[in-house]
Amino acid sequence: MEYTVQRLGRLAGVSARTLRYYDEIGILKPARINSSGYRIYGGAEVDRLQQILFFRELGVGLERVKALMDDPAYDDVRALRTHREELLERKARLETLIASVDRTLAARQGGVTMSDEEKFAGLKDRLIVENEAKYGAEIRAKYGQEEVARSNEQLRGMSEAQYAEMNRLAEEVAASLAAAFATGDPTGEAAQRTADLHKQWLSYSWSSYSEEAHAGLAQMYVDDERFKAYYEKQPGMTAFLRDAIFAYTGRKQQ
Repeated sequence: MEYTVQRLGRLAGVSARTLRYYDEIGILKPARINSSGYRIYGGAEVDRLQQILFFRELGVGLERVKALMDDPAYDDVRALRTHREELLERKARLETLIASVDRTLAARQGGVTMSDEEKFAGLKDRLIVENEAKYGAEIRAKYGQEEVARSNEQLRGMSEAQYAEMNRLAEEVAASLAAAFATGDPTGEAAQRTADLHKQWLSYSWSSYSEEAHAGLAQMYVDDERFKAYYEKQPGMTAFLRDAIFAYTGRKQQ
């Protein structure tokens, strides 16, 4: 079956403007242009749009989606299976979080008792859900399903003291980065201290550390606007952190 922009937009729940934009950036081209100048989409384009929208729902940026789908090694069946796994994991995390909230409400209303461990588990599950919603798809694409699963399990297994220390380190990294950025030297003592603090912070959520992975993450901070927004308190601060980490790990710009 063939569709015009308007009909495909209604079918998929997206605007005609979005479909025209997808055409302009080359992520979804029509099958042909008819004699009246209208874009016409066929079955292959419908399938590709479905995949694009799955990726978008999982938070992957359009530039990354295009790169993935244009890769000659791209397998749409494997991608669908990955989408399904991620959605099932998200569903499980949300159900756990909902159960924790329900139990907390019941405890506040005097119906049940709730241990400190249970309260803390709910907070960690909330953090995992939030991180997955923001960054899960991109991290899984870069590091793989198993590595992300191990990281999440490590977070769940933290003691309350470890969790507090991880959050304290995050604040120290931010303060140290601001001070180092003022020096203008990513190879200087202040910047290298920041990079070391960043490594310590990562070690709470990473199952294992490697200089290569640390440098790769630093580059992702610059390349992905979602990550960049976290560190970019001043223009150029994220790139400064990347350069500091590159110097710390002895890696060249990737």
